[in-house]
Amino acid sequence: MDEANGAGYLSMPTAEFGFPGPVRDRLVGAILDGRKVCTASLLIEYEKDLEPLPVPGNRAVVIDSRRLPVAMIETTTVLVVPLCHVDMAHARDEGEGFTTIGEWRAAHEAFWHSQQMLAALCNPSFRVTDTTLVVLERFRVVTRLV
Repeated sequence: MDEANGAGYLSMPTAEFGFPGPVRDRLVGAILDGRKVCTASLLIEYEKDLEPLPVPGNRAVVIDSRRLPVAMIETTTVLVVPLCHVDMAHARDEGEGFTTIGEWRAAHEAFWHSQQMLAALCNPSFRVTDTTLVVLERFRVVTRLV
């Protein structure tokens, strides 16, 4: 990829997975190797930032921890469900090696209750429950940029 192409892609909406660092690098790697084809976010994140929910057909550029574009993805489906309704197919397709819903939920609760996330939400006492609404987004890689 040359500098001109990279700069052009950065004018598109970006998709950031986790916070910069080891978690993002692991998630980006899973996207690039095809293991990760979906993700889960808290609805409250969209509401707090006044961002619209993803829509099937929307495209975004995945950026790595160095803020470099690595792939263009396209949203294929979006569901908003209570946390307790996330199923094993979704957990598996997140590409992180979860073998049970309990593993998936524990890992996501640890992330959603982390100091970084609580600071991002501006709510240090936030806790997820079975009824917390999560945005389940499926996507496909349209173009690898690295």
